[in-house]
Amino acid sequence: MDLPRKTRVPHEAGAPLLQVEDVTVAYVPATTNGSTTMLRAGEQKSEERYALHDVSFEIGGGQRVAVIGPNGAGKSTLFKVIAGTLRPSQGTIHIFGHGAEEHICVAYVPQRNQIDWSFPVTVEDVVMMGRVGQIGLFRHPRRRDWEIVRHSLERVNGRHLADKQIGELSGGQQQRVFIARALAQQAELLLLDEPFTGLDIPSHEAIFNILDMLDREGVTVMVATHDLNLAAEQFEQVMLLNKEVVAFGPPPTVLTTENLVTAYGGQMHVLGGSEGNVVLADTCCAGEEEMATKG
Repeated sequence: MDLPRKTRVPHEAGAPLLQVEDVTVAYVPATTNGSTTMLRAGEQKSEERYALHDVSFEIGGGQRVAVIGPNGAGKSTLFKVIAGTLRPSQGTIHIFGHGAEEHICVAYVPQRNQIDWSFPVTVEDVVMMGRVGQIGLFRHPRRRDWEIVRHSLERVNGRHLADKQIGELSGGQQQRVFIARALAQQAELLLLDEPFTGLDIPSHEAIFNILDMLDREGVTVMVATHDLNLAAEQFEQVMLLNKEVVAFGPPPTVLTTENLVTAYGGQMHVLGGSEGNVVLADTCCAGEEEMATKG
């Protein structure tokens, strides 16, 4: 089912799919009540800290990018800024030459622990949420919209789940459903925040089969992950982030000992080996990550 993509604003000819320029997200540290406050553009406070600082990069169409870095590196913040759900304190985000908030071609799937899985909604209804930007907020779906929803579920092998409550699904099924929502949205940029956390190997493989399909269709995918091996093996581009972009490019040029130690600092320890074969362990995640870099 080939469908023409509908956009809120025309894509600017020759503009990169995603252009991030000098983006900073500052916040005031937690107070006695445990809250933090993001600072608005131009607002300054003496105790401000940075979730992101002077981040700049470009991504073209049809790329698959892994965003890696230690806990607190700003990966989720970056995705929220790109999706337009969080405004930066300074800097700009452009999607095809226009502001992120002007586009409906960006789909963001947050970490699973940020979603209320008890909300009484069916899988089919969740996927239909991806059509809201195309339909209009208070307009009813037409037959064509329901056909797109069902086709999107078929593409992620989830048609049989349509009538189930979203909370009844396994973690892998839930991720596939949210990717189906992005397909129904006809997204050209898909942001997945830690989509593999807590999933078994078959669920990993199922999601990568879907990502391979999106790759063939020219959809750009950015995935935040803690798994350095996964980033090296499955992605053509890797962004190493720790509030700033430490390195961005093909895995062999990014995942070097120098870059990893710069990004992870005291959380990264050299366990042994020579410069050409150095084993590094990220201790920020209870030994969850290990990476062998080969020169």
